[in-house]
Amino acid sequence: MLNKSQVEYCLDVMKEMFPEAQCELRHENPFELVIAVLLSAQCTDVLVNKVTEELFKKYKTPEDYLAVSLEELQQDIRSIGLYRNKAKNIRKLCQMLLDEYGGEVPDTKEELMKLAGVGRKTANVVASVAFREPAIAVDTHVERVSKRLAICRWKDSVLEVEQTLMRKVPKDEWADTHHRMIFFGRYHCKARNPECPECPLLDLCREGQKRIKKLKT
Repeated sequence: MLNKSQVEYCLDVMKEMFPEAQCELRHENPFELVIAVLLSAQCTDVLVNKVTEELFKKYKTPEDYLAVSLEELQQDIRSIGLYRNKAKNIRKLCQMLLDEYGGEVPDTKEELMKLAGVGRKTANVVASVAFREPAIAVDTHVERVSKRLAICRWKDSVLEVEQTLMRKVPKDEWADTHHRMIFFGRYHCKARNPECPECPLLDLCREGQKRIKKLKT
């Protein structure tokens, strides 16, 4: 596994490659971000942005989502995977916001995780992006990059990946690291066709070196 200085080097390279890395889910406030991240489970940000472009024109507040039938909301997000379950969670989340938080999105990971449909990853994203609370959200890209680069172990759970990153990355860099690793995984170290031959981290990446050897044989 990589030591702290090697991890720091990797993150510096990712910063050079993707200096403008940031949340790609379009939103104008914490409430819209919660809805967008909830919708993004097992779905691309590109598709979520297409759906929320119209969704956020129609629904501005928690009350708006509760004012329509479940069936109508389902139709509005029908092109997104798991739309039935996500529609139910959106309505439950909105009711909880009204009943327990005065209609406002709570600003801590602990409170966010109490909301319907909000797991640890979603809470970390919202806390980090909307409220600048230090957090590292481990999505499929962050997990893949962390394991390929041996920042953590292949057998590590998502929580263990998060805890390892939190140990090896300075706290004030958690939020930026999260976005840079996502961009690195989404646009460079892709799941099926990673760009290993052109990767500036190839010398440190055992997984990448294995792939190069296979290409040569």
